[in-house]
Amino acid sequence: MYRFNKLEIYKLSRELIKENYKLTRKFPKLESYSLVQQMNRSSVSIASNIAEGTARNGNKDKKHFINISYSSLMELVCQLEVSYDLGYISETELKSILTKTKNLVVKLNNFSNSIKC
Repeated sequence: MYRFNKLEIYKLSRELIKENYKLTRKFPKLESYSLVQQMNRSSVSIASNIAEGTARNGNKDKKHFINISYSSLMELVCQLEVSYDLGYISETELKSILTKTKNLVVKLNNFSNSIKC
């Protein structure tokens, strides 16, 4: 097992990936190569950058990759709101996943702040 596997932020990001994929499976076919792909890439990017960042030796690099994870999370939040605006997800689905994103935002910020540069 790797260090990043033990991190709560990594575990939460994997849960968010599953939730996102579950939501995007029901999107219209016309979105398969646009919004769905963007949302899936954004969600996977969160976990990937946590893994890559924690593997870095320098704290400056670690913090940089955690910030990229945060940015990917913000991108996903935007895409979720657009999905709601377009009627692809319900208000209940949006609220449920946004609760998870808010939790991850707090934990990513706390993790980033704990890295001394």
